[in-house]
Amino acid sequence: MEYLFAVMLFAISSSITPGPNNVLVMTSGVNFGLRKSIPLLFGICIGFTIMLFLVGVGFMQVFALYPQLNLGIKIVGVAYLLYLAVLIAKSATSYNTEQQGSPLTFLNGALYQWVNAKAWMVASGAIAAFTTVGTADLEQNMQISVVFLLVSFPCVGTWLVFGTVLKKYLAKRSYRQWFNYTMALLLVLSVLPVLFEIANMLGSLGGL
Repeated sequence: MEYLFAVMLFAISSSITPGPNNVLVMTSGVNFGLRKSIPLLFGICIGFTIMLFLVGVGFMQVFALYPQLNLGIKIVGVAYLLYLAVLIAKSATSYNTEQQGSPLTFLNGALYQWVNAKAWMVASGAIAAFTTVGTADLEQNMQISVVFLLVSFPCVGTWLVFGTVLKKYLAKRSYRQWFNYTMALLLVLSVLPVLFEIANMLGSLGGL
């Protein structure tokens, strides 16, 4: 019981704190409302759970054997996150019009986890901290994944609700634009540590 409680505390602290996932759902709540953003919320929570489980059953060992694959995923992740930042910045101009853009889908949210730097850090940290060293315990991996699944919905969902509440205060187009530009900037800033990591990885591979 103490083990599951510790996992739950880690899941809450990592899921509720600011990050790309929470920025995305809050921005979606502001621009598209609660109902249209539910698929994105489900995609993020379920997609991360699947990713976490696969990391637990040995995905990190694959990256250890093939560092180029890890580097490739990080580069694609940075590019995709910058693309999402552009979409967020542009979404203000289409809000509440017939040309309103479409919210991100379940599949967008699920696939994004594989290129989300924070998701990789949380997943690898959870597996390293809460699984028995030197073993591939399927039951432990399943327990950790289930806890994260149950915890992530209310934690990430809080950001969605917050965004939905903000929606009525950002009805004025200029307010909404500044909000979206700020969220886009936060996503761009979240890329900087990954860019430094990519540069280090390229330097290491170049030295081989």
